[in-house]
Amino acid sequence: MDKKLLDILACPVSKAPVEYNAQTNELICRTSGLAYPIRDDIPVMLESEARTLTTEERLKEDKES
Repeated sequence: MDKKLLDILACPVSKAPVEYNAQTNELICRTSGLAYPIRDDIPVMLESEARTLTTEERLKEDKES
């Protein structure tokens, strides 16, 4: 994921910054608890396309903070 692009992207729901997860190839928004897919190197920043983070993913993120 291009660092410059990542710096300007924000979650469309919460307007918070997103983080790139290389393992899942998704952009993660900790504030809204959503993961946005990246398809063909293009972030799909649509709430309808996002998946909700699991409880385990949320707990893991809270511990990392």
